[in-house]
Amino acid sequence: MTQLFKKSHNKKIRHKVAIFDIDGTIFRSSLLIELTETLIREKIFPQKTHNIYDKAYKKWHERKGSYEEYIGAVVNAFQQNIKGVKHKDFIKIAKNVIVAHHNKVYRYTRDLVKKLQNKNYYLLAISNSPQEIVKEFCKTLGFNKIYGRIYEVGKNKRFTGLILYNDLISDKAKVVKRVIKKEGLILGGSIGVGDTESDIAFLKMVKTPICFNPNKNLYNYARGHDWKIVVERKDIIYNI
Repeated sequence: MTQLFKKSHNKKIRHKVAIFDIDGTIFRSSLLIELTETLIREKIFPQKTHNIYDKAYKKWHERKGSYEEYIGAVVNAFQQNIKGVKHKDFIKIAKNVIVAHHNKVYRYTRDLVKKLQNKNYYLLAISNSPQEIVKEFCKTLGFNKIYGRIYEVGKNKRFTGLILYNDLISDKAKVVKRVIKKEGLILGGSIGVGDTESDIAFLKMVKTPICFNPNKNLYNYARGHDWKIVVERKDIIYNI
């Protein structure tokens, strides 16, 4: 864990904070999608799990449906099948996914994370993917704190199917407020990076909001509020 506070004249330095959404913002896909696909491939989830989101994927792939509908269907597939899965099997799969995909990142946000880390920012990651895989992914990038969706594990070391603290992780602004208070951080000079309208709440809190590869709703909001918009396509980074 990165040293958060350095003492100088017996006073704590209050660090600036940088908040990142992960899926589609740093990771060039969704951790949950890669995880679910691998759980199916390794026969932890049944093959028919694909049926829950195949139609939504096809519509999105053909640009007839939204990505939000597709990822929502994947979330449903995951939640319908996670109950009863051994936690140790899940952890093994999560680690394997990150080994295979840890370099599947955007250049812009990867380099921004390194730049802010060198400037001694406190790096906070917030994702709606499961906590275990978010933690594995963010370890490779040097984040100070990560928040992911927590699925309950019972006394038998298997998932119960219940989601814990759902009201917290569903509100990224609430997460930011919690971490700032707990860690004694400051919002002066703060930076936030997100890609969908669900990130607006925390982006409104920071000094410099960055909308990276935004969907239409976030793009429209950003244009109306003069927020920075960055698009990375192939090997070119555009500032809009």
